[in-house]
Amino acid sequence: MYFEQFYLGCLAHASYLLASEGEAVVVDPQRDVEIYLKAAAERGLQIRHVFGTHLHADFVSGHRELAHRTGATIYIGAQAGATLPHVAVRYGFELRVGKMRIQVLETPGHTPESICLVVTDEEKSPQPSLVLTGDTLFIGDVGRPDLSPAHTPAELAGLLFDSLHKKVLQLRIACSSIPPTAPDLSAGAPCVPSAFPRSVPSASPTTRCRFPPGTNSSAS
Repeated sequence: MYFEQFYLGCLAHASYLLASEGEAVVVDPQRDVEIYLKAAAERGLQIRHVFGTHLHADFVSGHRELAHRTGATIYIGAQAGATLPHVAVRYGFELRVGKMRIQVLETPGHTPESICLVVTDEEKSPQPSLVLTGDTLFIGDVGRPDLSPAHTPAELAGLLFDSLHKKVLQLRIACSSIPPTAPDLSAGAPCVPSAFPRSVPSASPTTRCRFPPGTNSSAS
């Protein structure tokens, strides 16, 4: 499996190119899609799939242009209600690309449609090796729950708590968690893989009962 990170410092945003057997996947592309087209061409790859882990509030995604220029299929969490041509993915959706397998976890909280991508490189192991966590889980932090016009911050915080403790942190496997955004925009350094956490400090001092019941059934 080929894996490459692209980091845009001014937005503290990371996107990813993954590939196996000549077929490539781009995750959370930035607006300038030339970098992915160039990287793919240099390595003899065909971009066939584009994932958006969530709807971004702070920059324009390049998923539509990348799909237009390559013929790639766009995948977005089903709760987004997106109207552009795409595949609405839910928990359990699986995409096979060569000897790479990508499985979807629905992880609402930062946004209602947030997803995480569990990636397995079957050339090396039948077990997952990394998780692309969107803005659900950062290195040492979690996504902010106050950006949705349709949910209160408390509601999204409850969904995020469930997503972390019932899904993401249940992945008791030897893999790395890799977010697309640095938790601190002033950090000025790219996100790098970290050992997959057994707990999240910023999520653990409280319990689920402090938040209202989730309004999104995908959190359970």
